[in-house]
Amino acid sequence: MRRVWIVLALTFVSCWPAFAGPQTADHSGGELHFCLRGEPKTFNPLLVEETSSETIRYLTGGVLIRLNRQTQALEPGLATSWKVSADGRTIKFHLRTGLHFSDGTPFTSEDVAYTMKALMDPQLHSPTGDSFRSGEGQVTVQTPSADSVVVTFPAPVAGLERLFDQVAILSAHSPKKEMAVLGPFYVADYAPGSSILLRRNTNYWKKDKEGKPLPYLDSIRLDIQRNRDIELLRFRRGEIHLIDVLDAEYFDRLQKETPAVAHDAGTGLDSEFVWFNQVPTAPFAENKKAWFRSTEFRKAISMAINRDDLSRIVFGGHARPAFGPVSPANHFWFNSSLPAPQYDSAAALRLLAQAGFRLEGSMLRDSSGNRVEFTVITNSGNKSREQMVAMIEQDLSQIGIKVNLVTLDFPSLIERITRTYDYEACLLGLVNTDLDPNSQMNVWLSSAENHQWNPKQSKPATAWEAELDRLMHAQASATSDKKRKADWDRVQQIVAEQQPFIYLVNKDAMSAVSPAVVGSAPSVLDPHAFWNAEVLRLGADPALGAQK
Repeated sequence: MRRVWIVLALTFVSCWPAFAGPQTADHSGGELHFCLRGEPKTFNPLLVEETSSETIRYLTGGVLIRLNRQTQALEPGLATSWKVSADGRTIKFHLRTGLHFSDGTPFTSEDVAYTMKALMDPQLHSPTGDSFRSGEGQVTVQTPSADSVVVTFPAPVAGLERLFDQVAILSAHSPKKEMAVLGPFYVADYAPGSSILLRRNTNYWKKDKEGKPLPYLDSIRLDIQRNRDIELLRFRRGEIHLIDVLDAEYFDRLQKETPAVAHDAGTGLDSEFVWFNQVPTAPFAENKKAWFRSTEFRKAISMAINRDDLSRIVFGGHARPAFGPVSPANHFWFNSSLPAPQYDSAAALRLLAQAGFRLEGSMLRDSSGNRVEFTVITNSGNKSREQMVAMIEQDLSQIGIKVNLVTLDFPSLIERITRTYDYEACLLGLVNTDLDPNSQMNVWLSSAENHQWNPKQSKPATAWEAELDRLMHAQASATSDKKRKADWDRVQQIVAEQQPFIYLVNKDAMSAVSPAVVGSAPSVLDPHAFWNAEVLRLGADPALGAQK
């Protein structure tokens, strides 16, 4: 999701003059400390599909091209330059020479070729690879020399160069496989359920303006902490340095206590939404599957949810009702012709009646007399999501629907929504790391793993999903932004008409950073608070959190 941007929050340096020394100060090293909200699902950068694994990839992966999260400009990474062909099918990279992976293995064009072939292997089902799939056929990779690579796709790929920000290069020869990295840090230790220790990669290629090797930090310790109350407490006590995504309640609390540590960069790109499980083999009653496949049912549920209340009560005004898959903050790609989501329980009941449902007293029943009741799962420890489900439960009770809430630890939740499909409905969020529509290929293609309501389809289950496939491929291969915009606008319109995801709110991009962290510049794009980790340093004062 991308295009025009939002004014960013002031950096911590400007708020805390005591730490606003030059970036070339002698002090360096130390260990940055913050939390992950769940166990990383994988250390393979090509298989990343959730936030914890994405954090590891961002901090350890070396990429050919990096998107600067503050300026939104593309910057040279492992490639010193690149050129995209006029037809949008081929990109040629000129690579840096003399570089080595974290274990000392030399970096050459062979590693890029190996990575691209693995990324596009259909047997791997790489969510990152989905973004490059603009047409049928094979991707070819040529390596004319050790420092040049030519990648050719079977069809044009719009915004091709931007997609490489998510492609961490693997070693073709290292015995450590994906654990050999080219980024600023490498995984030094992993204690499942406890923490991950990243150490400085002494082979990292970047240097600062004075020639000093980056990163400045010696290490980053990532504690696995699902409980956000405990995470906030540890920040306030000075035990961790930052909170990358801050809930509205905690933001308001910190802003009152110590305004300089709390950052709100404005309406973000991320969204919260609920969806119904439409997997044909899911282990629950067939009558419920029929409800969930009904467009009228999904639209009625959407109409019966008061998004203004969710924004005001759950998020304290630090959110806006969501229109669909693109936040209004993404000015260019947002379809401004979409109608604003309306709260209208009476209209919802009329729509349900058209679909054969009837209200008997305070209870809604389907055409066979079954009571309409379903269970929503979400991740435990996330108070805002639990509160959203509670408010949705109240809203839907007004139209006779009973909603139950079940919270699960994140690994169990992922297991249900990606493997066993043993759930009825789920409330989660989507993290958008880019503005361009191609970043959502792994959501809207019917064959994609993140096509969450019915993933990995061998062929589209519905006509409208087939149309989404066509439009996503069309916009991905168009060379004109005008044509891409028209196709992507139509995708947003179909999503609004069909409601496979019932979008609820777009949250503000809020984070918290200790004044002990020098060089922080929180951004709207993910990651918010540590996107420039290689130049972060700890101030001379060893104290960490807000209170100290």
